[in-house]
Amino acid sequence: MYEHSSTHPADPTTPADHPAAPDGNALTRQSPFRRTVLRRVLPAVAAAGIGVAGFAGFAHGSEGGRAAAATALSRDTAPGSALTARAASVRQAAAADFPTWGTRWVVHASADVNSPAVGLINKSAAGQDRITADYQVDTGHQVCEGSACSTFMAHLTGPVTGFLTVVAVDIPQDRLPGVPVHGGGQPQPGGSRQEMLDRAATWLTADNGSQVPYSQAKVWKDGYRQDCSGYASMALGLPTPGTNTVGLATDRSITRPVSLGELKPGDLLIDAAGDNNNRHVVIFEKWNNDAHSSYTAYEQRGGHGTDHRTLTYGLPGGDAEFKPYRPVKFGD
Repeated sequence: MYEHSSTHPADPTTPADHPAAPDGNALTRQSPFRRTVLRRVLPAVAAAGIGVAGFAGFAHGSEGGRAAAATALSRDTAPGSALTARAASVRQAAAADFPTWGTRWVVHASADVNSPAVGLINKSAAGQDRITADYQVDTGHQVCEGSACSTFMAHLTGPVTGFLTVVAVDIPQDRLPGVPVHGGGQPQPGGSRQEMLDRAATWLTADNGSQVPYSQAKVWKDGYRQDCSGYASMALGLPTPGTNTVGLATDRSITRPVSLGELKPGDLLIDAAGDNNNRHVVIFEKWNNDAHSSYTAYEQRGGHGTDHRTLTYGLPGGDAEFKPYRPVKFGD
């Protein structure tokens, strides 16, 4: 069991945060209109912009000397290496195969313009004239190249694993035909509590079936710090790499204080006192009994990584420095 001592989760005052205690498809023929629209001559985008905010999934250079301009995509969905339970069910469908067009399309770790680039799709490169995708996400944010637009991001299984705007795929539709659509992943403002918990659960198996390791200095494939506040920021859908524990407790655009009796799934219990060796945050899921003597929570802790376990932080007889907070995005 976690104790408020030298084994207490750490949380720096700068971006890094707190090590917690070690306790406890069919192919569709492309239309001439699509070819005309997509393969227009546009200004080339410098390769140095790859992975920088505002250059989400662009094509640079290309086939017949034609180039494509940058596209922008706002933050949305889940880590490319992790699936929610809902997403896992759609992956049972066989991956679909589609042609690509253009070059230098950035593949991201998540459907998030700020998430790390995990590779490029270049039609002229060996093995990259086609992609396979097992599901797609409607981000609600439109990406356009000329007159061709889409709000969908495809989760690629090859030749690179990650997320790619559907605008990069050489089809007439604005989404991949025959490929499942799911809405799991990084919640948008106003998103549900269940979306937040689903998001939190992805880190339990994100590292090839194992939990995401703890680190104050490293960021995971979705762009979030691998510490407790980075984890909570990921679950809430805050900007990468995540705020720190003090920010989660004091920024009233993120949370507000509530009482223990008001705790609901997705609320936070935060110890914002002390330095990076003391602060910590956990994500409340549910009470374990009518007496409210313990609860189940999601936690990112030192010596273990992502965990889902019974805790008493903030309860009578537990660590009193933990206080309950409600994410304001839930609107209650």
